[in-house]
Amino acid sequence: MTDEYTITFTDEPEWDIIGGGISSFNRQQAGHDHPQRLCFVLKASDQSVLGGVIGIVYWDWLYVDLMWLPEALRGQGYGSRLLTLIEEEGRQRGARHVHLDTFSFQAPEFYKRHGYRVFGELSDFPPGHTRYYLTKDLD
Repeated sequence: MTDEYTITFTDEPEWDIIGGGISSFNRQQAGHDHPQRLCFVLKASDQSVLGGVIGIVYWDWLYVDLMWLPEALRGQGYGSRLLTLIEEEGRQRGARHVHLDTFSFQAPEFYKRHGYRVFGELSDFPPGHTRYYLTKDLD
């Protein structure tokens, strides 16, 4: 290392420089990922959004980033329907696989019932819990 460069902390990440740099590198190595964002929402009769699922398709993978329903609506099939819809949309957009992560206090058994398998886990993250990484083929 030389004195020509310095490393400093910032509260405002340089997403354009760092994210743009890694995106450019990734394209050089693996081709363009053609990201396609997906979102299905559950709405009440007054059109207020109660919950939903957010994901992104890139290369031939769907990543389910977030899925949430209020407790009063769980166990009624809405989560299964949301998951099915995002998987179907991902498939239509070229995804052959799907991956996601969830915590032990969230929904690992829900995803397993839908054909997902655990491929990794972080114990004690957060303390006393486990973070699970799951995947499923969409073919």
